[in-house]
Amino acid sequence: MLDLYSPGTSVLHRLSPGVKMLSMALGATLLFLNQSLLITAAATLGILALYPVARLPLTKAAAQLRPLLVIFALFFAVQWYFESLTLAAYVVLRLAALILLASLVTLTTRSSDMIDTMTRGLRHLKPLGVHPEKVSLAISLALRFIPVLAQITTEVREAQKVRGLERSVIAVAMPMAIRAIKMADDISDAIDSRGYRS
Repeated sequence: MLDLYSPGTSVLHRLSPGVKMLSMALGATLLFLNQSLLITAAATLGILALYPVARLPLTKAAAQLRPLLVIFALFFAVQWYFESLTLAAYVVLRLAALILLASLVTLTTRSSDMIDTMTRGLRHLKPLGVHPEKVSLAISLALRFIPVLAQITTEVREAQKVRGLERSVIAVAMPMAIRAIKMADDISDAIDSRGYRS
């Protein structure tokens, strides 16, 4: 899978992976609990402000969102049609904020460090029947799927552009969904073949 880690010596790079991951979990929870468009917009701007703190150009932030513009447009249109313009803006902005936050963590933290931190933290829950390695694998796969899905979307859009269908939401969304499901199936087979589930 893609490794988004961007080497650096910024404050965010030097922060403990555990602190960053807990902050991300807390931030994501607060974003979902919040129902205000203004607060969501302020949170998104706050997350964007952390990119320069991490010595990452804002073009990096834009690169995380650009491949998903079609999905944003689809969500926006559906929410606007069935609910309201305000809710449509809120849903898209919250999704963008979550992606930017997750991307910031993966840009400033090595994947191996994240997995090791999750495994160590979850070992305390073993008496409750929690399998630390399985949980950390699931979470790390979820984090890594964000940039992978972004790459898939870009590839599909480029392929459909040749056919003159780049503006069709269905022509882009359907192949992207099929490729994502196929990739998830391949990963599941790879995990099974290594006997991980047993």
